[in-house]
Amino acid sequence: MNIRREGPQDVDAVRLVNERAFGQPDEARIVDALRGLADAISLVAVIDHQVVGHILFTPVSIDDADSRLSAAGLAPMAVLPEFQRRGIGSALVNAGLDACRAAGCDLVVVLGHPDFYPRFGFVVAAAHGLRCEYPAPPEAFMVIELRSGSLAQARGLVRYRPEFS
Repeated sequence: MNIRREGPQDVDAVRLVNERAFGQPDEARIVDALRGLADAISLVAVIDHQVVGHILFTPVSIDDADSRLSAAGLAPMAVLPEFQRRGIGSALVNAGLDACRAAGCDLVVVLGHPDFYPRFGFVVAAAHGLRCEYPAPPEAFMVIELRSGSLAQARGLVRYRPEFS
């Protein structure tokens, strides 16, 4: 398996991965709307020249955060159903967090499965004074600090890009 940045040749494959993984087109439409956004990190997992997974990180804002704080939201992350439970999603998350660190991102939030994301260091965001703009169980909205001390600079409502609405 190879993980790399999404390229122009991957657009159709990324759309298919998201549609098949989620069983509907909403996430694929969001990815299409966000494609090319400055500061976005979009990675694909490739096996035998086939895109089998995708992950996207986009900037988020936090109402009561230091203006110099750089935060991203992880969404969506998708793997073709026939390739799930093989470590591809985990590899995408790890590679994406590394790419976010390299890009100078201070923290990443995710609205996701509370049994999956803690293995990467994500913790409940509410415990650090962060709230999601979307209704969600508190345990499903999580954060990971990529730069030591950055969580102390972030409090309040986390807002995703308008394309997520």
